[in-house]
Amino acid sequence: MPRPLAAALVVEDDEQIAHILRFILEREGYEVHLAPDGHTAQQLIGSMPPPAIAIMGVMLPHIDGFQLLTRLRRTPGWQAVPVILLTALSQEKDIARGLEAGANDYLIRPFQPEQLRACVRRLVKK
Repeated sequence: MPRPLAAALVVEDDEQIAHILRFILEREGYEVHLAPDGHTAQQLIGSMPPPAIAIMGVMLPHIDGFQLLTRLRRTPGWQAVPVILLTALSQEKDIARGLEAGANDYLIRPFQPEQLRACVRRLVKK
């Protein structure tokens, strides 16, 4: 009997980036739950079991990634979910804000797929 897939939550409003992230994560063996904005992501966080990993943009419609991350960290069961922020915001203050909000890593776009894979593998010990 095949092992159930680990879940991954991807919160990304750019359809191309979301497609790339889904492709990378599915090749790594994850079942991907995709949210195109912060509001949809908040609903998923409230309704789905905690995933193995979450990858989130920062500049999202409705609720930005920093706010969403703060809410995620306050949600029972989600405190230990590894979170990667993936954004074009590259200033030191943005990176510090993301890490202080509880991100486990912060990748700047454009990113290299292999860099993302390595980051996911480091954060999720299957």
